[in-house]
Amino acid sequence: MDYYSQQNPREIRGIEIAKKFNITKENGFWLVPSQSKSGKYKVTLRPLGCECADWELNRERCKHIHAVTNRYQNERIEELNREQIAELPKPVSTRKTYRQAWSAYNQAQTSEKAEFQRLLAELCKGIGSPAQITGRPRKSLEDVLFTCIFKVYSTFSGRRFATDLSEAKGKGFIADLPHYNSMFRYFDSELLTPHLQMMIEETSLPLSALEQHFAIDSSGLSTTHGFSWQFAKFEEPRLIAKKDWLKLHICCGALTNVITAVRITDQYANDHNYFERLMVDTRANFKMTTITADKAYLSRYNMNAAVMNDAAPFIAFKENSKPTKKDNTVWNKMYHFFAMHKDKYLQIYHRRSNVETAFSMIKRKFGGTLRSKNETSRINEALCKVICHNLCCLIQSMNEFGVEPEFWKEF
Repeated sequence: MDYYSQQNPREIRGIEIAKKFNITKENGFWLVPSQSKSGKYKVTLRPLGCECADWELNRERCKHIHAVTNRYQNERIEELNREQIAELPKPVSTRKTYRQAWSAYNQAQTSEKAEFQRLLAELCKGIGSPAQITGRPRKSLEDVLFTCIFKVYSTFSGRRFATDLSEAKGKGFIADLPHYNSMFRYFDSELLTPHLQMMIEETSLPLSALEQHFAIDSSGLSTTHGFSWQFAKFEEPRLIAKKDWLKLHICCGALTNVITAVRITDQYANDHNYFERLMVDTRANFKMTTITADKAYLSRYNMNAAVMNDAAPFIAFKENSKPTKKDNTVWNKMYHFFAMHKDKYLQIYHRRSNVETAFSMIKRKFGGTLRSKNETSRINEALCKVICHNLCCLIQSMNEFGVEPEFWKEF
């Protein structure tokens, strides 16, 4: 991983010495304590020199020289700050903005509903329908899936959605028009769940050439209107136990916000346990360069798992995080990279905001609550929201990047 190539072991140890020990200056020499507390080494910066064996043998900057350099630079910076603080102009805070391809965005939004139905019909046709030998003829599985997903996309009630579904039948997207009460029974079928999960994976595949950086997080979907998961988690935690929730664990791309993997649990599931599972599911279809996550996922196990999947883990460190005694570990390498190149680390870590954007897109567009009454229906409804989100991301990418989606390709 090229992120580690910038690390200099001597420089790292020198910074640790500068932080841990008191370095003094006497008679033109800097006196640097030995890490083994066996004495002190005399260091000069002009000319460069040190009494230690490392300098005598290699004639390269040793850890003691790096310690003095770090200490001297910090003192010089503090001195300059004291001298110039009164003369510095007050910083003007500017809100960071991001490029928006308005032409592509406008085209995607104005044509979204028509494109959504077309893509959804193509997606459902790849599912097929199981053979039926006996019993009352059933609606085809393709029509059932189209109906459920389009119902969630519309955000209408079953009765009001009947008009949209009738128009979809007129355009040839479905063969039969179901009664609105039948749609509620469709959501309650456990048969739909594995098919919906396959469709989430399939809707992400057309964007595999665009996505290399990913972010992982979780959020809750409530069964009660009036408050959000964020409010319940940070403002009124009692609501988490008082109300029913489904927790959505996702991995999404940092460029298009497409969701590449999803797991659904109850509200008490630990986020940390789903980091590797989501990453492995994504790694099956995408080339991963970096993976970002917040402090809830911080552990040596998750960092090692990321490296095993060829991804650099940029996970937020906690205030009490520190390096381990073993030098050559993923944890130590990332920790030292964070300590010495904090701006670069945070710049990459900032991609994690895209997973928050993905949750916001889902909840604002398709609702942050679930209308279904039992667990199976709620799981299926949540998966339908993710499929709707992925199809919308795909439509945006068609207009912005020229993507031409083709589902159920045979490689």
